[in-house]
Amino acid sequence: MLSAHQPFETFPAIIKAAARTVEATAQVAGGVPAMCDGVTQGRPGMELSLLSRDVIAMSTAVSLSHGVYDAALCLGVCDKIVPGLVIGALSFGHLPCVFVPAGPMSSGLPNDEKAAVRKAFAKGEADRDALLKAESSAYHGAGTCTFYGTANSNQMLMEIMGLHLPGAAFLHPHSDIRHALTVASTEQAVLINRKSSDYRPIGKILDERSFVNAIIGLHATGGSTNHTLHLPAMAAAAGIKLTWEDFSDLSNIIPLLTRIYPNGSADVNQFHAAGGLSFVIKELLENGLLDGSAASVWGKTIKDYASEPILKDGKLEWRAAPPNSSDLSILRPINKPHQPNGGLKMLSGNLGKAVIKISAVSENNRVITAPAQVFSNEADVKIAYNNGELNKNVVVVVLAQGPQANGMPELHSLTPILANLQDKGFKVALVTDGRMSGASGKIPAAIHVFPEAVNGGNIGRIKNGDIITLDATSGKLEVKEEISSRAPFSTASKANPNSFGRSLFAQMRSQSANAEAGGGISINLGQNK
Repeated sequence: MLSAHQPFETFPAIIKAAARTVEATAQVAGGVPAMCDGVTQGRPGMELSLLSRDVIAMSTAVSLSHGVYDAALCLGVCDKIVPGLVIGALSFGHLPCVFVPAGPMSSGLPNDEKAAVRKAFAKGEADRDALLKAESSAYHGAGTCTFYGTANSNQMLMEIMGLHLPGAAFLHPHSDIRHALTVASTEQAVLINRKSSDYRPIGKILDERSFVNAIIGLHATGGSTNHTLHLPAMAAAAGIKLTWEDFSDLSNIIPLLTRIYPNGSADVNQFHAAGGLSFVIKELLENGLLDGSAASVWGKTIKDYASEPILKDGKLEWRAAPPNSSDLSILRPINKPHQPNGGLKMLSGNLGKAVIKISAVSENNRVITAPAQVFSNEADVKIAYNNGELNKNVVVVVLAQGPQANGMPELHSLTPILANLQDKGFKVALVTDGRMSGASGKIPAAIHVFPEAVNGGNIGRIKNGDIITLDATSGKLEVKEEISSRAPFSTASKANPNSFGRSLFAQMRSQSANAEAGGGISINLGQNK
């Protein structure tokens, strides 16, 4: 199976050889689970997805538990792997840790063309062979998917938080410069090891400045909604409390500089070619929107990350970030942003708190008032769609999808059918206590609603026909009717609790934190409800 992880197959040998050249030794300390959320979308395995982050964190801790290491290299790319590695590494805060990515695959079928085939399949206008051909053409090689979802948002975060070497995020696997960066990452880990004079433990690299910079990078690039879960969990592992109010406050002042699919038509390779992350960092630093004093594993501070790597006569060097974007449709400077505020926004009202990604939502779809149609799983939504029951202005409510209900799966498989309804001219929105995806698109979706339904949240009291307003402009999520006196949600899940590994995660689900605290159990700050 092609995967973002496949290039790592060769990394241990590269790392061991590089370590020996600087009089060090390296060994594989351990491995972690590597779920691909793209494969499990719409399937029972997606219920294990968020909790896999915590299993990865624990696996990382077990891997480092021998206590014989002077530094660590963390190899990770995809959705839950990088946050899990960070959480696990922070439990060994005395160790220097350099994160080493594998990079994105080369560009295949454009993401908007792939999405069009998915929508056609949902309407019955394309068969499974056409769908498979499109998917195989889009995801055709080793490396991360080329859209700007959670995996590529991870790579942006690791760089802007100073855990990568500068420019490591978006270079292709198996290229000469990728090999050189892997070697240089190994050498840097040796240089900053716990016995060196330049000792840089991860517990000191990641402080409040790092996490504020992370949120700023997320807003400026239109990154994944999943990081409104992962960043609070990562911060908690560093002893820092991060709230959605922090995200909201920063969203009001950080402009959106990029248009990368699903927030535009370009992929991450085109973004990188237009100037990439080094240009974004340069713009944010020059305009006082990024804390340049934040620590990093390379250079002196994050200021040194306004640079990009090149190979000159076979040797790795860094040069200053491009002074200008080479494609303003993809990447813009601070003084000419795509929009004046960040790509993520927080919602609140009598339905609780929620998150919405607005960078891909058109202005005329950011305020929706429509009757609710309530479901307790995504399969029933698809049945209703196929029966023509959703051909109207509607707020689709999918409840009992929160951390304690069923592990908080992503509902990304609903994207094509909701997009088809929108294309017909209907006003459509999604409200759920589950997740959507790092690839959330043009449908206004109030996600991560908490309190969740199974914890007595008002989302569980909504009935068909209740009038819901989702206003992404003012940050409002409300139901018109008085529903607090209604009985709370109590319907049991239809899923077999002993199938697809669900029973093994039952205790983790019951102890999961709420969405604002990151979901899962890695660091539960007592905010379960």
